[in-house]
Amino acid sequence: MTEPIRILLVDDHEVVRQGVRAFFDVQEGFEVIGEAESGAAAVKLVEEFVPDVVLMDLIMPGMDGVEATRLVRNISPRTSVVVLTSYHEDEHIFPALQAGALSYILKDVKMDELADAVTKAAKGEATLAPRVASRVIQELHGSGKDGYNLATDLTKREMETLKLIAQGMSNTEIAGELVISEYTVKGHVSNILSKLHLADRTQAAVFAWREGIMRHDS
Repeated sequence: MTEPIRILLVDDHEVVRQGVRAFFDVQEGFEVIGEAESGAAAVKLVEEFVPDVVLMDLIMPGMDGVEATRLVRNISPRTSVVVLTSYHEDEHIFPALQAGALSYILKDVKMDELADAVTKAAKGEATLAPRVASRVIQELHGSGKDGYNLATDLTKREMETLKLIAQGMSNTEIAGELVISEYTVKGHVSNILSKLHLADRTQAAVFAWREGIMRHDS
């Protein structure tokens, strides 16, 4: 007998978890081994149970789905992450995929299509929602943007922040250097990651050095 696909549900809305669980509980070949209402809780459950597939929400309080995906993939490379979200904008799609998500599904998906995506994910096969797939293809073909135009993509303050990130400064240190609030720094960092399609500040630092930004005049 084939072992069922073991699924972890991650969403901060209980009604969403209950609905998805109710569906999979009556399907053959699937087993929901746990639920998490936050990214941090998801990481702990993955470490404990090592599921085959994680259905991951993106926008959650505390640790979001992108960071949780990155940690899940580090802890358990065999676990496939399927993003299940309402958001289909670039600033959500690309960081999630770069963090290690295999598939990206929207919450208006039909349940049988979701089951198919989970089945494929357990085999290491990706599924992208049509709107998401079109954006990924555009990006790969260069029709989204012809590379990065840092002069227009990043504001002067965001460029300053990126350089300080590349120097290894924390948000608190950057706030002191630029004489702005730490909250404002967090906003700049978030915008930088979104505009450059990067998953975290480490990637931002690598990008800054690789692209020669640290040699640019201020």
